[in-house]
Amino acid sequence: MSMKNLPNILTVSRIAAVLIFVVLATFAERSFMSENTVYMVRLAAYILAILAGLTDLLDGWIARRYNFVSDFGALMDPLADKIFVTGTMLMAVEYRLMPAWIAVAVLCREFMVTGLRTLAAKKQIVISADRWGKLKTAMQMVMLCIAGAAWVIDGGDHYMHTATWFGVRLWYLWIAYLSGIVLVTIGSGLGYFIKYRSLYLEPADK
Repeated sequence: MSMKNLPNILTVSRIAAVLIFVVLATFAERSFMSENTVYMVRLAAYILAILAGLTDLLDGWIARRYNFVSDFGALMDPLADKIFVTGTMLMAVEYRLMPAWIAVAVLCREFMVTGLRTLAAKKQIVISADRWGKLKTAMQMVMLCIAGAAWVIDGGDHYMHTATWFGVRLWYLWIAYLSGIVLVTIGSGLGYFIKYRSLYLEPADK
């Protein structure tokens, strides 16, 4: 195995990890297993999702640090990111850890920016993540860590909706944080479309 293929291997492993995570999370039901088994399955799925998220940071760092850039990586890395975000958010909605409209808003932005990057690539322009895009990614990772921890505790259905922090129901604080993520996510997406508006406003033959 060539070291040059390491970022690509990490990218593919992220896709595989997300698929396994979704399977584990889907079957982590109390009616199917004992309580202890359910907890272990949830914990395994949670750890797998965290590791998948870490590969996103690792493969990009390795590719940039050692200039292991390839067409396969340029194609698959953003797709793997979208698969990761989509899979984890859908499971969060499934277990009532976030309202569906938040997942829809975030995923719409993700796929629209992916489309913009694809258009830019056709014109040999690279759209790199700016500070708002990096903030969005960091906030989303924190969100998934918190949501996953609540899910491991009791499936997310009870703890997030009934626990209180300093007299305030945790669910209200959680919704406020999720709303902040939506604002940053949409705002960063608009920033890309404004900055690179020439990509889709100029005539195709120019």
